[in-house]
Amino acid sequence: MPRSLHKIAIAALLLAITSARAADPVKLAFVDTGNTGRSVTAEALANVRIARDHLPIAVISRALDQDPYEMTPEANAAALLKERGIDVRAHRATQITENDVRHSDVILTMTAAHRDKLIAQFPDAKDKTFTIASYAVGKPDDVADAFGKPMDFYRAMAKQVEGYLGPALTKAVALQKHDK
Repeated sequence: MPRSLHKIAIAALLLAITSARAADPVKLAFVDTGNTGRSVTAEALANVRIARDHLPIAVISRALDQDPYEMTPEANAAALLKERGIDVRAHRATQITENDVRHSDVILTMTAAHRDKLIAQFPDAKDKTFTIASYAVGKPDDVADAFGKPMDFYRAMAKQVEGYLGPALTKAVALQKHDK
């Protein structure tokens, strides 16, 4: 192969690799204490928006302190999501790992305490870990914990999460476009 054709082939291959990489979705992790309520709700509601709006985002939810005896979604969280046509019964709580942190582009915690604990465990995550409120709208609010409380608390928590999801997903899409 002549040298000029070889250079063109290499340039085309590099362009193809770069284009494929730029098309990767933004990887976003939602994190709370046990991965049975708030983070599950955020993941489920985000997935609905991602599918509806064809957003280039992949989401997971994780726990900072997973309780091996509390693996399934909280009953009221599951019931609330079922009312919206979302079935989370198959979800199992998962402890966040170094691998999750490494592969996530953005990590959104439900509270400042969650953010601080995650960064203490994974110092390399500092620049990509935020509370969902601060990432979405620049406010220092925590998402209220509804664990063990009546359904009204779960509805308020879901409303709070929904209020942050739109701006957070929009910002994540902008991050994906910026990386192209």
